[in-house]
Amino acid sequence: MAPVRVKACITFMLFGVLMLAGLARAATEVEGVRLWRAPDHTRLVFDLSAPVSHDLFTLDGPDRVVIDVSNTRFKADFASLNLNETPIKSIRHAPRNGSDLRVVLDLSVKVKPNSFFLERQAGAGDRLVVDLKDLVPSKKGPPPVSVPEVETSKRDIIIAIDAGHGGEDPGALGPNGLREKDVVMAISKALVDKLNAEPGYTAKLVRTGDYYVPLRERRNIARRMQADLFMSIHADAFTKPSARGASVFALSRSGATSEMARFLAQRENESDLIGGVGSVSLEDKDEVLAGVLVDLSMTATLGASLQVGDYVLKSMGQMAHLHKHQVEQAGFAVLKSPDVPSILVETGFISNPTEAKNLGSRNYRNKLANQLVAGVKQYFYQYPPAGSYIAWQKQNGGGETEYTIGSGDTLSEIAKRFNISVSRLQQHNGLDNHVIQVGQVLRIPTS
Repeated sequence: MAPVRVKACITFMLFGVLMLAGLARAATEVEGVRLWRAPDHTRLVFDLSAPVSHDLFTLDGPDRVVIDVSNTRFKADFASLNLNETPIKSIRHAPRNGSDLRVVLDLSVKVKPNSFFLERQAGAGDRLVVDLKDLVPSKKGPPPVSVPEVETSKRDIIIAIDAGHGGEDPGALGPNGLREKDVVMAISKALVDKLNAEPGYTAKLVRTGDYYVPLRERRNIARRMQADLFMSIHADAFTKPSARGASVFALSRSGATSEMARFLAQRENESDLIGGVGSVSLEDKDEVLAGVLVDLSMTATLGASLQVGDYVLKSMGQMAHLHKHQVEQAGFAVLKSPDVPSILVETGFISNPTEAKNLGSRNYRNKLANQLVAGVKQYFYQYPPAGSYIAWQKQNGGGETEYTIGSGDTLSEIAKRFNISVSRLQQHNGLDNHVIQVGQVLRIPTS
């Protein structure tokens, strides 16, 4: 009897092992599918319950992209996906080899596909990402970046406004579902509208919708715009909800100016991993050579970045609490443009309940955009690019800018800031003495 009982026990154990193995093999599920359309590609994201291995290939007649996923079953729904303005006509799926999954994308035009797996990180789960790169420009997508044709001696100053994150990358998350990517897009759109209403300025969005743009491409878009300034707008989070205050950052080539600056730069730079730019690209192999040329022009660009950052920070501080009262520096990848002055504006901490409430308010965002515009105008009023309308205006004795008195301001400091005498500042504003008040608006004459 003993041998029989032992054999039965072994059989039961083997059966249990096989059952567990079968459950493990079937454990991975596609729990959701999301889609974003960008100007030059379409991104399809499969949310997974566990890591997977996969293969991707294309078929002709008709054009299709096929994704085979190992040990996976489909539990999501394609019905909510909007395939309009994408190269995808329809999406099909079916089991394959018993336990695997095959997904077929039926296409209306040929594309260049790329796929990669993203491990769970930054609050997001495991994902399989499929990018479909357009082979020809989309007729329905946003128009290509263009520079307005104006008289060389009176050209507009061009500002590239970069709304951080987007698409698969929501950025920092605040209370009640508040997402950084939505907040900064709202601020960026207001900023563009306000700048475009100013004579001598043209502002353009780097990303025009809810899709992801790699950090390097954001810089490249600004360069193709021939931008005089690149402004990246953010609303980040910290581990402690007590952290608060707006900040302005410029690039650091030697290390961060504070632990907070280092933390925020690392967090923002990880955005490329969330967006899937961690995959291998041969286009990056010239970085060492390019770095030699970058060093030659970066010094002047960085100096201008610090100057414009100071104007923007002080203007923003007239209505918002500041985290630091000077421009900070850190190794933000998005700021590494060799020839375009670049700043990153942290409009506040979305992890702070009070600031999250402010950032969720349209009225507050509008006021904040007004101050950002004021800072930009004050800088370019002092340092207008050659050949610009603002430079022509100053050379011909026209134009003026405004400055709103903030806490701690003195008349002598304001005069020094705008490179004019105190007496001229008094005369231009009808002041009999040095007494000024917080909130008072001064008109700054041409220096």
